[in-house]
Amino acid sequence: MTNEIIKFNHVNKKFGKNEIIEDLTFSINKGEFVTVLGSSGSGKTTTLKMINGLEKPTSGEIIVDNCNLKEANLVELRRHIGYVVQSIGLFPHMTIAQNIAVTPKLLGWNQNKINLKVKDLLKIVGLTDPSYVNRYPGQLSGGQQQRVGVARALSTNPPLMLFDEPFSALDAIIRQDLQQEIKNLHHKLSNKTFFFVTHDINEALYLGDKVMVMNHGKIEQFDTPNEIVNHPKSAYVERLIGTVRENQNLWENLK
Repeated sequence: MTNEIIKFNHVNKKFGKNEIIEDLTFSINKGEFVTVLGSSGSGKTTTLKMINGLEKPTSGEIIVDNCNLKEANLVELRRHIGYVVQSIGLFPHMTIAQNIAVTPKLLGWNQNKINLKVKDLLKIVGLTDPSYVNRYPGQLSGGQQQRVGVARALSTNPPLMLFDEPFSALDAIIRQDLQQEIKNLHHKLSNKTFFFVTHDINEALYLGDKVMVMNHGKIEQFDTPNEIVNHPKSAYVERLIGTVRENQNLWENLK
């Protein structure tokens, strides 16, 4: 049994004549926290969406949790992959408890099991006040809504969690708090694999066990944060690291 949970073999993706992904080959092991860094148009979100079948490759092979996506029941697959997006996507007419329970209900869980799961998940994401259960999304702050989004994604205890720039719409202080919480969450749930897309280099380096740097549909470097910072393997990665050093110099000059 392989330890790989995601494997791309020579994956190409085109939208019409526009080639987004040229030839993507990589693998991710179970339990890793991988951040995917790149500017708009780099192919990072398209790569994420191909993992749960929201986008299909033009050519090549994708294996997720030992399942070839060409042969997979994609609806069933998605029920066992957590998915957290920037827009959160909570149903405004449903309570927080009902939002978290969407997939468990589809899977036929009994109400008692659902209630226990909702309570446990809200505790995990730091929403411990019992009143959250009966609140509606509109009664929560953006940061609180995003925590509910993470709880909902965890509802079926999936082995794989996908995050598509989940914190980019939040202010700096809330974003920093949630970064710390998501890092702590991964430590608590060490058997789960996190695949986290971001355009923020500091976020990518802080969160990831490994960082995948993408540019124009190619992987420039896929390595530990330490290696990315100290041994950039392309001019593009070197420029990215240069922006971090420029920010550090800015703060030094303001002292």
